[in-house]
Amino acid sequence: MSTALKDDNRKVTTHRLFEMKQRGEKISMLTAYEYSMAKIIDQAGIDVILVGDSASNVVAGNVTTLPITLDQMIFLGKSVMKAVKRALVIVDLPFGTYQGNSKEALASAIRVMKETHADCIKMEGGSEIRESIERVLCAGIPIMGHLGLTPQSINKFGTYAVRAREEIEARKLIDDAHLLEELGCFGIVLEKIPAQLTRQVSERLTIPTISIGAGKYADGQVLVMHDMLGINQEFSPRFLRRYANLYEIITESVQAYIKDVKDGNFPNEKEQY
Repeated sequence: MSTALKDDNRKVTTHRLFEMKQRGEKISMLTAYEYSMAKIIDQAGIDVILVGDSASNVVAGNVTTLPITLDQMIFLGKSVMKAVKRALVIVDLPFGTYQGNSKEALASAIRVMKETHADCIKMEGGSEIRESIERVLCAGIPIMGHLGLTPQSINKFGTYAVRAREEIEARKLIDDAHLLEELGCFGIVLEKIPAQLTRQVSERLTIPTISIGAGKYADGQVLVMHDMLGINQEFSPRFLRRYANLYEIITESVQAYIKDVKDGNFPNEKEQY
């Protein structure tokens, strides 16, 4: 059992993340999309589970995150919440459910909270979605922000390259980070920006920052579970560290099963009634 879980079984809350930042304890975060894996990583001691719209890629096989729907995200969120006892669970609001329409943003957020029982939601963007953020927060729904590379805007960017290398974009990111904190977001994911910019943002904010490809100076780190476990072999950015090669393990296991079935070795006498 992990030290984190053994030493502290209390439910992780948004306030506890703030306390972790205050005492310099790094925050661990992974994605999960279904019951069985969520149960494993929660029991392993993960601090935060993100039911990410990355499910559009790794679960549904889409090229971008844009096609996944609110109903699909709610289904995934429900599945994860049934497994989790300790971790803070965040559900992404998918593309098209909050941009440009604050009433729709609130309706989407309320559906997620009521139907999944998740702890909070995540929304991509800064000043462009200010009205939506304000309306959702006024309803008492906690929000984690997301700045830098925002995959829901990939058609605008046209590339998954590192963001905010230039001064103008870096300055806007810093301004947006301060805005999200002032509005009341409890934390911010920083995706694929220079490490020194992450350091500036993290040192200036009182709320925690979580990095995905944004360097070591954030208050925590997040990876997509399929990537860090080596299930997805096609995605190999510089920031990804693979902790296992489940693609190989699963492939070998399935091939061994096929062989046993074809050879008549499965099931044996002890494996039948």
